[in-house]
Amino acid sequence: MKRRKIEIMDTTLRDGEQTSGVSFSISEKLTITQLLLEELMVDRVEIASARVSDGEFQAVKSIMNWAQDNGYAERIEVLSFVDNGVSIDWMINAGVKVQNLLTKGSMNHLTHQLKKTPEQHFTEIRHVVDLAASHGIATNVYLEDWSNGMRNSPEYVYQFLDFLTAQNVNRILLPDTLGILTPGETRTFISALLEKYPEVHFDFHAHNDYDLGTANVLEAVQAGIAGLHLTVNGMGERAGNAAMASAVAVIKDFAKEVDIQIRESSIYKVSKLVETFSGVRIPSNKPIVGDNVFTQTAGIHADGDNKNNLYFNDLLPERFGRKRQYALGKTSGKANIEKNLQELGLKLNDADLKKVTQRVIELGDKKETVTKEDLPYIISDVLDSSLYEEKVAVQSYVLTNAMGLRPSATISVLIEGEKFEEHAQGDGQFDAFMNALTSVYGKKERTLPKLIDYAVRIAPGSNSDALCETIITWETEAKIFITRGLDSDQTVSAIKATQKMLNII
Repeated sequence: MKRRKIEIMDTTLRDGEQTSGVSFSISEKLTITQLLLEELMVDRVEIASARVSDGEFQAVKSIMNWAQDNGYAERIEVLSFVDNGVSIDWMINAGVKVQNLLTKGSMNHLTHQLKKTPEQHFTEIRHVVDLAASHGIATNVYLEDWSNGMRNSPEYVYQFLDFLTAQNVNRILLPDTLGILTPGETRTFISALLEKYPEVHFDFHAHNDYDLGTANVLEAVQAGIAGLHLTVNGMGERAGNAAMASAVAVIKDFAKEVDIQIRESSIYKVSKLVETFSGVRIPSNKPIVGDNVFTQTAGIHADGDNKNNLYFNDLLPERFGRKRQYALGKTSGKANIEKNLQELGLKLNDADLKKVTQRVIELGDKKETVTKEDLPYIISDVLDSSLYEEKVAVQSYVLTNAMGLRPSATISVLIEGEKFEEHAQGDGQFDAFMNALTSVYGKKERTLPKLIDYAVRIAPGSNSDALCETIITWETEAKIFITRGLDSDQTVSAIKATQKMLNII
């Protein structure tokens, strides 16, 4: 059976940029557009609103230059307005070939915002559509507040659609502008439109105010919609838009009768890039792209995965360029430990495994975050074995920070049985510690890695008496690597992370 094709339009750069506090630079917009089209393989990208700012104009112009050179010009779209051609002039100068014209899809908006009759609105729309066509610009039309229009003024919606279907319009875009639709309404409203206008290409644009965005997308698909508007990470105004990752997974798994060309394996990569550029962190439990969604925590789940994958579903992490993980903490069982040891290439006998498991649980009770990379240290500490050889130890240190004096550190370090003591000052206590450590390694004619990133956070689930987690990124000529330290004192946790680095290099 031939599957029905559905277009996916990404509007992260337009509607998604309406997320509070988000503004992409020109280069960021161009990079995201390229990834969306060439890596994620969306059908269309809505990149901006006309007339917003000079910066927006320059971004659109840059993207359209690239799109023209690479055959994507017809797949780049810009939101425009019924403004007697002002938006058209803006788009002509920017090189835009497709406009998404914003119009009023409910009598409520038409009456109270525009204060016009349907006939007046339609006349102005016809003028803009015809003007666009005369300049080689294709038109899609947004029916703003369409969902409320179908609820409260359906006769106006049908009058409007009768008008639009007689115009030079490619697609009609149906936004749930305020995110008020239920799944049942979504299917009912779209089915009614498709029954009356079977030849029209309708897109559905879901918002997530009631957390029903993905459910409404599925109902729209099953009702027969021809296109969907999604955003990376569900970015958008208020509660955001329907999320790309969730919608794609749901369609592929529960709407087998349709076909979308999205490359699932690229979803996570694009998601993390948008997170970086936008500064909006992805919740750790967000489906598909959250840090924890492919992490098994309970020991019984890890045990079940060892026994015919009892706790797997169709959302396999490999589909999205990810990997299943097994968390280490107070709910860990032996199966969690074994899964992590397998990845490290380590194997313990049952007695030793039991001891290590108990130690991980104890650390979890203290709110310490245990990682797979920490296991060799835990094994060495608990079993006093040679699985991990600690050649360098920071035996003791004194850190001072007094008003009017530079912070200082006096340290004692044991390197392969040889003891070194050093004193140094710095811009802070940890800087003083690192200066002293650098002097120690200078005596051995060795160079320490370059510290390129330093981050501190309270471990998840903690409160004011929590341990600090310090994450330090180091760089050598051969590699970049990360070490972590945990302690109730920020500087001490950084020192613990540094000691791990000293035993890795």
